[in-house]
Amino acid sequence: MTEPRPAPGAPAAGLRERKKRRTRDALLRSALLLFVSQGYEQTTVDEITDAVEVSQRTFFRYFANKEEVAFAVQDLVESHFLAALRARPAAESPFQAMRGAVLDAWDTVDQAISDVVPVDLYMRAYRLIESTPALLAVHLRRSAQLEEQVSRLIAAREGLDLDSDPRPRVAVAAFCGVMRVTGRLWGQGEDTSVAAIRRMTETYLDRIAPALADHWRPAPDRN
Repeated sequence: MTEPRPAPGAPAAGLRERKKRRTRDALLRSALLLFVSQGYEQTTVDEITDAVEVSQRTFFRYFANKEEVAFAVQDLVESHFLAALRARPAAESPFQAMRGAVLDAWDTVDQAISDVVPVDLYMRAYRLIESTPALLAVHLRRSAQLEEQVSRLIAAREGLDLDSDPRPRVAVAAFCGVMRVTGRLWGQGEDTSVAAIRRMTETYLDRIAPALADHWRPAPDRN
């Protein structure tokens, strides 16, 4: 089936952009497949380009290095979360907004991911990041950068000066700590679905307030 001919005006530009998108997506899919099948450090750029039948020059036109490929879909997921957070109702408390944003993001991110790579492939690649020391170090650095972005968003929502009021960073640190814990535990489990990590995220987020405010030990037996 042939694509409809674009209307006169900018057909060449539209075709070029679609071709670039297809090439980038093909490189990304091939890279992630190789990473999860034989390991990140064992995979070379040559293997990725050979799988797509393009040159190294083409690879570096889209990605600076293998690390950028490994985190390309994660960038998309994080952008999806940030957009969801910006869209939360102003009446919500900071923690309610973050909780709602991450759960909404997990509910809707499937389509955004599947436009680029199969969702199952992304989930396997995410588990690879958690289990590969070189990638995990980068993941932690990126998480700190995301935490700062979220802190600034929360401060702006609340009309606070982030440099003088510690509350946004404290709340975001707690929230992001839960995200790291659930990501690690999900990566160690058997169920690799989006639904599984969403359920775990919701359960752990709902335990923060009781965990911080309540006593954990059983009440003494007065009998």
